[in-house]
Amino acid sequence: MPELPEVTALAADLNGRLSGRAIDRLSVVAFSALKTFDPPVDAVRGSTIRGVGRHGKFLDIALDAADGELHVVIHLARAGWIRWRDAPPPPPNGRLGKGPLAARLVLDDGSGLDITEAGTKKSLAIYVVRAPSEVPGIARLGPDPLDASFTEAVFADILKAQGRAQIKGVLRNQAVIAGIGNAYSDEILHVAKMSPYKPASMAAEDVTRLYDAMQSTLREALARSEGLAASELKSEKKSNLRVHGRTGQPCPVCGDTIRQVIFHDSTFQYCPTCQTGGKPLADRVLSRLLK
Repeated sequence: MPELPEVTALAADLNGRLSGRAIDRLSVVAFSALKTFDPPVDAVRGSTIRGVGRHGKFLDIALDAADGELHVVIHLARAGWIRWRDAPPPPPNGRLGKGPLAARLVLDDGSGLDITEAGTKKSLAIYVVRAPSEVPGIARLGPDPLDASFTEAVFADILKAQGRAQIKGVLRNQAVIAGIGNAYSDEILHVAKMSPYKPASMAAEDVTRLYDAMQSTLREALARSEGLAASELKSEKKSNLRVHGRTGQPCPVCGDTIRQVIFHDSTFQYCPTCQTGGKPLADRVLSRLLK
C-alpha cells in the first residue's frame, strides 16, 4: 500500500504532468470503485486541472469545472496504483471490471492515467466531490506528521489520549495520525527500538525517541522518493525497508532474524533483539507482550 512518502511523490509527479491540462473524460470501469454519484462523473468533462495534492494517503486532483470547483479524490488502498499513459487508451479488452483496470482519466490529447488495482479484493476508491472534506475518510483524518504544527508536544498529547492502546495500531490509525500505514509503522518502531505492543501512553524519553524515529523515517523516505516517476516509487520503497516484508532475513542493525506476526488480514515484521529484548512475540491477535 502506498503511504505518505509515496503518495506525496506520486502527487508531485502527477501535478507536473496534469496541471493546466483539460480533461476529455473520466471512465470508471470497475463500478464498485466509484463511491459517489453527485456530482456525476460526467461533470469533470471539459474541466481544467488546477493541481494534484495529498490528504493523508488520499490523492486529490483539483479541477476548475464549468459549474465551479470539483475534486477527483483517489484512495489506492492496498493494491491500487496509477500509471501514466502517453498515447490514447486501447479499446476495452474482455469483460468490464474483471481485470486490474479500475478507471481511466483521459486528457484532451488522449494521454492520461490508468488507475489499476491488482488482486481479487477490491478496495480502491474514487470520489467526485465539490470539496475534499466531503470524502468521509478525509473528514476524519488526524494531523499530518510532517506538518510544521505536528510538534513533539502535540504527539505526546496524542499518545496520552490513546492510553493503553498498542502503539502499532495507534501509528496506523488514520483518524489519529494521517498517512502512516503498515510498512512505515514497522520501520518507525524498528528505528525507535520499540515493541509494536507497547502501550501508547509512555514515558517522556520514549515519546522523544519515537517522535524522532517517525520524523527521520518519513523524511528520509520522502527524500528518496522526491523526483521519481510513479513507475519507480514501488521499487524504491521496497528496496529501502529495514524490517517490513523481510521475514527470515537478518536485521540490518543487529543481525538477528526478522520475525513476523500474522493477523487475520495483515502481517507486521519486527526484530526481537532490537525491539522486544530478544523475546519473540506470539503470533496471534491477543498477544500482550509489552516489553
